[in-house]
Amino acid sequence: MNLLYCRLALLLTLCFYLQVYAKQVTGFQVFENSDGSDFEAKSFYPKFSWDVVPQYFMFGTHDRLLKEKEVQSIAQRTDFLCIEKAHGIKELGAAELGAKHEVAAFKKIKPDMKVLFYFNSAYAWPFTTYNKAFKASKINKYPELKSFLLRNSKTGKLEDRRGVYFFDVLNPNFREWWVETVAKGVQETGSDGAFIDQMHGFVMNRPEKREEIETAMGKMMASLKEKLGPDKILLGNNAQQDIAKTSFSSVDATMFEHYNYELLSKESLLDDWQQMLRIAKAGKISVFRIGVEYEPYEIKKNWFLSKFSSKEKQLANLAKQMLEYHLACYLIGAQPYSYFQYGWGWKLSSGSLYDYPEMHKPLGAPKGPYIRLSENGWQFTREFEHVSVWVDTDKREGKITWRKP
Repeated sequence: MNLLYCRLALLLTLCFYLQVYAKQVTGFQVFENSDGSDFEAKSFYPKFSWDVVPQYFMFGTHDRLLKEKEVQSIAQRTDFLCIEKAHGIKELGAAELGAKHEVAAFKKIKPDMKVLFYFNSAYAWPFTTYNKAFKASKINKYPELKSFLLRNSKTGKLEDRRGVYFFDVLNPNFREWWVETVAKGVQETGSDGAFIDQMHGFVMNRPEKREEIETAMGKMMASLKEKLGPDKILLGNNAQQDIAKTSFSSVDATMFEHYNYELLSKESLLDDWQQMLRIAKAGKISVFRIGVEYEPYEIKKNWFLSKFSSKEKQLANLAKQMLEYHLACYLIGAQPYSYFQYGWGWKLSSGSLYDYPEMHKPLGAPKGPYIRLSENGWQFTREFEHVSVWVDTDKREGKITWRKP
């Protein structure tokens, strides 16, 4: 009987190592989530490593294309980024042309780079040739496209925010057009997938239709994923939130945008860390995006330079001073394929061209999950191979201790 058990144990061990070897030779990367479960990266995901802080970038500028040295600088720091919604339109005339140019520029020096195409599911930004008709001066010439837009239930007029119209996700013809358009943008730009912004369907304008809107959004995102094909990345902004719950199964990645100060509260951060584990256990990518432009005045006044300094210099200084805390918040909850994005906006000048020494220091894989120092307290610690992290989210203080490898 003992011999039988020994043979069975030997067989199981052999099967385990054969499985690991098979994943290695077929190009799959295997990582461990903080709860001990496996995270298996899909073959079309970007490269991921714990060697240094894994970064995601997202930027754009109306006025021009990237300079070669800017492409080089960004490519040295990431394998994963998105070109923003209006990039290069002044120089090339359309945002998809700007994205196409930058996709080619990055892949020329880094072929495995994963670059995403931006499109909005709620706001009809008129920056691409696909949606240039969504302007007050043009929309009446395109009745079909006009029918895709949301109207005010009382006035009957087209809803807008500073001249930007709203898409109506409840219109099935719109959903079909939108899926075809996004897929076309990805194909024509040579992108590796799409970043989808504003996935709420304007439920705040018509809360009585919440269930209907959520169902429609879920169908639209599922159709897009199918249309893009099995080797393209679909990243949904804030797809982890309850408002986008019907879309979560369709996306490959989600961004924690933190678009206001409340989303950086101690309670919200704790929820973020739990959500990051949920996302990782589903085999999906997450982006932990921090924008210091949302810091309250009490924080800003302590770090801003003189009133004679430019706003960019002031925000750059604030970002530098707050980096340790925000990076610590990311590291406490980081899982395999969790990326850190840092800056103070979405322009090229809002952080993507700024480099931080901390991002290049050896990090190493986490040694386990975070530890909450007391049951109801707000101090947390976590150990990585080369780093010890401590954070107090109540006092908004953090400490990262880097050890020599």
